[in-house]
Amino acid sequence: MLTEMQIAVLGGDARQLEIIKKLTELDAKLYLIGFEQLAQVFSGAVKEKINDVDFSKIDAIVLPVPGTNFEGEVDTIFSNEKIILTEKTLRETPSHCKIYSGISNAYLDKIAKKADRELVQLFKRDDVAIYNSIPTVEGTIMMAIQNTDITIHQSSVAVLGLGRVGMSVARTFSLLGAKVKVGARDLAHLARITEMGLEPFHLDSLKEEVKDLDICINTIPYLVLTAGIIAGMPTNTLIIDLASKPGGTDFRYAEKRGVKALLAPSLPGIVAPKTAGQILANILSQLLSEDFEMREENL
Repeated sequence: MLTEMQIAVLGGDARQLEIIKKLTELDAKLYLIGFEQLAQVFSGAVKEKINDVDFSKIDAIVLPVPGTNFEGEVDTIFSNEKIILTEKTLRETPSHCKIYSGISNAYLDKIAKKADRELVQLFKRDDVAIYNSIPTVEGTIMMAIQNTDITIHQSSVAVLGLGRVGMSVARTFSLLGAKVKVGARDLAHLARITEMGLEPFHLDSLKEEVKDLDICINTIPYLVLTAGIIAGMPTNTLIIDLASKPGGTDFRYAEKRGVKALLAPSLPGIVAPKTAGQILANILSQLLSEDFEMREENL
């Protein structure tokens, strides 16, 4: 239980509702910032403006999956209020206060470091990423069906990267009957691709490997599908980029050449917000409970 723990939940999408539900069930006191348009009522949670919250009593701050933008603004779909998380706000919190976010960026890293507050990135955890790969794969399948005029079965598919998402995507598309090849650099990943019964290739040969693709699915969070690579693709190739914004695709050139390229970094929150929220809520409640118990023992 999280009785007497005070938590500020800032903005976010429908996934945050599952987090709020779980934390209130554990008897935490929640301050909901950026939720004034939310009709749903949660026992133990109050809606507040960010400037009205006494952060000196806050034990944890829960941000949306993207964290903040590079100016510190927190995105929310339940409010028209502009919510900015600042170093000053973090400094007002107790020294034990932790910030929980899905991912981070240079701004969020900077203010957390300057305020000397621990920043926990949930999506860096293997368990979260693996659980999240399930709705991500389902969303990717949906996008492939909606944006092509062929079946996935017998289509030529390349998956770039064999991380936690890439592995799930490659396996599932193969099970649907696609001819799947997977690009990676790590020799261990190339060996694993072979073990999975898929066709491996080194990313150094990507230019040759894209010449016959129906679908290219990128999971690598840096520019890998450059103008030079896209120039070698058939114009009917569909690119689905699952990497974090801004993705790993030259979208400007793809549009210029007439290759459909879709950036879809938050598919779990789009196609299955309830499930995606429950995944985050379960892990977050576990981490908060561990922190709370540790502080209680040290009192």
